[in-house]
Amino acid sequence: MSGTFLRLACTAAVAAQAALAPVPCVAAPNPQRPVSQLLTDLQQLYRQTEQATESYNATADKLKRQRAEVSRLEGELTRARLALQDSRTDAGRLARRQYQGSTELDPYVRVLLAPDPQHALDEGHVIGELARERARTVNRLAAAEKRQDTLARAAREALDTQLTLADRQRRQRDDVQGRLGAVERLLASLTPDQLAAIARLEQQGVTEAQDRLTTAGALPDNRSASPAGARAVRYAMDQLGKPYRWGAQGPNAYDCSGLTSQAWSHAGTPIPRTSQEQWARLKKVPLNRLRPGDLVIYFPEATHVAMYVGAGRVVQAPRPGGRVTVSPLASFPILGAVRPDPQAPATEPG
Repeated sequence: MSGTFLRLACTAAVAAQAALAPVPCVAAPNPQRPVSQLLTDLQQLYRQTEQATESYNATADKLKRQRAEVSRLEGELTRARLALQDSRTDAGRLARRQYQGSTELDPYVRVLLAPDPQHALDEGHVIGELARERARTVNRLAAAEKRQDTLARAAREALDTQLTLADRQRRQRDDVQGRLGAVERLLASLTPDQLAAIARLEQQGVTEAQDRLTTAGALPDNRSASPAGARAVRYAMDQLGKPYRWGAQGPNAYDCSGLTSQAWSHAGTPIPRTSQEQWARLKKVPLNRLRPGDLVIYFPEATHVAMYVGAGRVVQAPRPGGRVTVSPLASFPILGAVRPDPQAPATEPG
C-alpha cells in the first residue's frame, strides 16, 4: 500500500457527500476518471473499512467480556459440584445412621419406660437435634443440586454466546480484510501523478473545512487540560509515528479508538473501546469548549475518533496505511465531541 498517499484523513467537503450504503464494489479504476471521483471512491472505501473495523472491535470487546463470564461461571460450577459432593456425603452418612438405628424404640416410648425420665428427656433433646440436623442436610443437598443445575445451564448458555460471538468476529475480520484489499487494489492501480493530485485535492478540502470552522467561531479558545486530560494527551503524543493497524490497541500499532481508549486508560480513566461507544456513553461537550484530552467523533455513524490536543488540532491514528499523527480538527466530517474526564465540567464560562 502506498506510503505516500493521503497523510491526512477524509475531508469534510468531499467525504460528507459519500453515502455509506451497503458497500458496493468499486469499479476497476479508469485512468481517465476525474481525480475528484477517485478521491471519493477512496474515501468511501476507507470509511467503510473503518466502520467494519469498529464493528469488529465491538465484537472483540464483547467476546473478551464473555470469555471472562464463562470462566467465572465455570469456577462457580466447580465449587457448586464440590458442595454437592459434600452434601451427598452428608446425606449418605445420614442414611447409614438411620439404617443402623432402625431397631431403636420410639423416643416417646423410651421416656415412658425410662427409670430416670429426666435423663430420657435429655436424650430426647439430643434426638431432636439429630432430626433437625437431618432436615438441614436434606435441605443442603436439595439446594446444592438446584444450584448446580442452574449454574450448568448458565455455563452452557454463556459458552453458546461465546461461540456465536467468535463466529461473528471471524466474519467481521474477513469483511475488514476484504475492504482493505479493495483499497489496496485501487491504490495500486493509480499512477504517481494521480496519487499526487488526489493528495493535493484532499489537503485543499481539509484546509477549507478548517477555515470554515474558524470563520464560524467553532474552534475552541485555548483551554488548559485537566490533570487526567494532560496525561492522556502525553500518552497519545508519545505514540506519534506508530502505524495504524485495524483492531490494534498498542503498544506498537493502533487503530483510531485503540489509541484514544489506551490513552485514557493510561490516564487512569478507562473508557469504552470503540468510537461508537465512546460517543454513546461519554458526556457531550460543544466544539468551542474543547480542552486537550477531549475526543472528537467523526461521521454520522461515529466510526472515527481523534483526541483534541489544542490549537485546533487533534492527534489520531488516521486510517490503514497511515501513522499516528497530528492533524487539523476538521480532517473528517465532525459529528461532535465528548469528554472522558469525569472531574472536568462539560461546559465552562467563556
